[in-house]
Formats: sequence, C-alpha cells, structure tokens
Amino acid sequence: MIDKQLLAGVIVLMTLSIVLSYSLSTYTVLHFHFTDLHFFIRQAISVMIGLIVIVILSKLDPDVWFGRIGFALFLVFFALMVAMQFMPASTVKAVGGAKRWIHLGPAAIAPVEFFKVGFVFFLSWSFSRKLVTDKKLSLWAEFKMLLPYLFIFAFAVLLIAVFQKDLGQVVVLAGTLMILFVFSGRSMKFFMVMLTAALVAFVGLILMAPHRMKRVLSWWSTVQDTILSFFPFEAAQRLHIEGGKEPYQISNSLNAIHNGGFFGQGLGNGQFKLGYVSEVHTDFVLAGLTEEFGFLGLVLVILTFLFIIFRLNKIAADVREPRYALFTVGVALLIGLALIVNGYGISGMTPIKGIAVPFLSYGGSQIVANSIAIGMVLMVSKKRVFRKKPEAEIVKSNHSRQSTTEEKQE
Repeated sequence: MIDKQLLAGVIVLMTLSIVLSYSLSTYTVLHFHFTDLHFFIRQAISVMIGLIVIVILSKLDPDVWFGRIGFALFLVFFALMVAMQFMPASTVKAVGGAKRWIHLGPAAIAPVEFFKVGFVFFLSWSFSRKLVTDKKLSLWAEFKMLLPYLFIFAFAVLLIAVFQKDLGQVVVLAGTLMILFVFSGRSMKFFMVMLTAALVAFVGLILMAPHRMKRVLSWWSTVQDTILSFFPFEAAQRLHIEGGKEPYQISNSLNAIHNGGFFGQGLGNGQFKLGYVSEVHTDFVLAGLTEEFGFLGLVLVILTFLFIIFRLNKIAADVREPRYALFTVGVALLIGLALIVNGYGISGMTPIKGIAVPFLSYGGSQIVANSIAIGMVLMVSKKRVFRKKPEAEIVKSNHSRQSTTEEKQE
C-alpha cells in the first residue's frame, strides 16, 4: 500500500498553491491585463496534471518502471538543457541573457526542474551499484570514486549556472550530491573536503558574474552592521561598505512579513502584493502567504513541509533496496533545500536565488516535476518492509487483550 500520509501532505500544499495563485497575483493580473482567473486556472490545471501523474505512477510496479522513468527524466531533460541553447528565439526566449524556458504554445517548460529529479535518480541508481559498501577507503580513493559524478555535475553547472544563470538550482543539486554521497557510506572527512571545494566554486561563480556580485553587495549592505559588530574595529572598517542601500525586493518582503503579524491580514487583504513585491505568487510566495495568513499560517505551512520530509525519510528507512532508499532521501533533500534557499533569500539572510518553493509557488514545471518525484516515491513505498514488534511487546499486547476479555466476561 502506498504512503497515504505523504500524499495527503502534498495535496494540502498544492491546494493552497491554487488559492495563493489567485490571491497574490492581483497586481500582475491588472498590470498585464489578464483575466481575473488567469493564474488560478493555469495553476489548477498544473495541480490536476500533477495529481494524475502521482496516481498513475503510484500504481506502477517499481521493479519494472522505476528505472525506465528515472533514466528518461535524466537523459531527455539533460539533452533538452543542451539543445535549448541552440533553439530559435521564438521557442526559447532569453530573459536577461538566460534561457530557462521552452515555450510550446501557451505553455512553457523549465527542463531544469525535471532534470533535478532525473539527476537524483541517476545518483541513487549509480551510488547503489558502486558506492554502497562498509569498506573504509582513503580520501584519495573516495575522490576517485566520485570523480565521474563531478564531471557530470560540472557540465550541469555549466548549463544551469552559466547559460541559464540559475545559481539557486546549482546550490540545491550540489547539496543533494554531497549529502547522498555521505548516505551511500562515504566518510565525513571527504564530505568536509567537498564542502570546502563547493564553497570555493560557489564564490568563483559569483565573482564571474557581475549581476551576482551586485546582488551580493546589495545583500551585504543590509546585514553588515550586525555581522561586523563581532569583528575587531580595524577589520570591520575595511569590510564596511558606505552608501549601501537595502534591496527594494527584500525591504518590501520583510515589510510584508512584518505586516502579517501573528494571524495575518486575511485572505486577499495583503497590501505589499500590490506592486511592492513583484511576482509575489512565484519566488516570494512565502512573504505573501505570511502577510495574509500571519506567522501562524507560515508555521503551519513549514510544519506541513517537515511532515512531508519526515514521511519521505520514513519510507527511505523502510525500503530494503539502496537505490529506492537513496532516491527517496534525494527527493527529501530537493524539497528541503529548495525551501531553505527560498526562505533564507526572502528573509534577507542570504542573497536572493530566485528558486521556487516546491508545490507552493506558481509554476507548472515545478508542480509537475515534483509530482513525478512524489509519484516515484509512492511507487517504491509499496516495497516497504515493516519491522516486526519485539516478542516481549507481542506477549504483553496479547496478555492485555486477554485480560480485557476476561473482565468483560465477568
């Protein structure tokens, strides 16, 4: 039987996303002269497609279909990310020099959203075949084992971070790669070495792109006083930026969160969605949600995400095959890391990365791609092996039932 609790948590978030796509898109609808239900209908269609995908995938036999679907996602969408760089402007429109969407009539597909799921499948499939072992290896031996994956990841970084200018997705994929490597039985020492290398590469990608440097400096101007208060005076003076101005988006995002208070302004009554925070129904959906539903609403949404991640990890612990377990953990990482990156960005704790909140932000690609991931997890959840109760607990339970029966007879 599939994990119905996981399915219920996902349905709650997707239902809320339909409501928010209508409530938070007011300014965009008026500005671009769309109909009132433009985003509501499109999001509802995406959610319906996502639910159908989940139901269909959950009924399939994982021993037959898991590998086929996973390889199709990895190979097809990897090829699409390469091909879209050469597609005509009528099909792939460059926004700010970045080509992220393939336009097919009224719909647009973001291949990177589907590639993430395929990438997690590829890692889980390959790691389970080559890396899952209790044998202790040297640091150099572990590096040689990971080297082929690093080449694949480096090529993906070139496509996503350089051509698509989407550093947020790279952060999520890098975190997933490193943590799955640890889950496959590798050492924490190697993890720390790779984390250091990832941070160096991350800084390099920022320095290579002027727009990222500008965004980082803008963010630094908002947090420098707090951070530099812990530094010696001379060091703080050198690192301090004069004339820094708080980013417009972050400023209004924080104001929207503050304006929500504990119980919120009420559904549809948010003020900062009216042009102060652009596209609030997409990347800044958590800020818009907090203004209308308050801190209490945000906490309930975060708890729903935590519940979904808990159920994913529970499934991973109950399946025997390493590829199923690693894939399920990988899906939990994709969801959790995307939520963290987005939440930290809209709250000003880190620079904005422009990454969607899974199942909640407006956007058909992320809804359908995440639905495929959840459908594949539900597919493998039928392979769970539940642990039997210890014999002492069984005897105690039987004794308790027997005592109850005797009391009723008396």
